[in-house]
Amino acid sequence: MSDIVTLTGIVATTPRHLITSSQVAITSFRLASGQRRFDRAKDAWVDATTNWYSVSTFRQLAFNVASSIHKGEHVIVTGRLRIRDWDKPDRSGTSVDVEADSVGHDLLWCTASAVRNAPRAPQQPEPPEFPEGLPTSEVPEPLDETEFAAHG
Repeated sequence: MSDIVTLTGIVATTPRHLITSSQVAITSFRLASGQRRFDRAKDAWVDATTNWYSVSTFRQLAFNVASSIHKGEHVIVTGRLRIRDWDKPDRSGTSVDVEADSVGHDLLWCTASAVRNAPRAPQQPEPPEFPEGLPTSEVPEPLDETEFAAHG
C-alpha cells in the first residue's frame, strides 16, 4: 500500500538532474514544509516546526522540473510517500521521501505561465526480420490508414 500525499513548501535545494545508464531522467530536491500557528498570547502567527522531504521525479516530469523549478520557490507536490529507516556507523535516522506524480508552483505565492511540451513523435516499430534470401518484392508494404480501413 502506498500513501498519496499533497504537500506545499519551499524548494530548499537546487534541483539535481541526472540521466541513468538506462536513459531514465531523474530530478530530485529537498522540500521544506513549514507549519505556522496562531499564538493567542502574542496575538500573532508564529513559525512552528518544519518538515523536510526528499522529492524525486522521473521521466518527462523530471525534465520539466529541471527546467521549471528553482531553489527558494513555493511549490505543490503530489505523490507517493515513502518512509525509510537508515543506519550508519555513527548515527541512524528516518528519511521521508516523496515519489512525485505532479509538481507545480504554488500560485498563492506567485503567478505562472505554462508552456506546453511539444508533442513527441510516436515510436516507430522496428521492421520485422525476414529470413535471408527472401526477395524484397515479396515483402508487403505497410498499409496506410485508408487502405487499413478498406481491409478492415
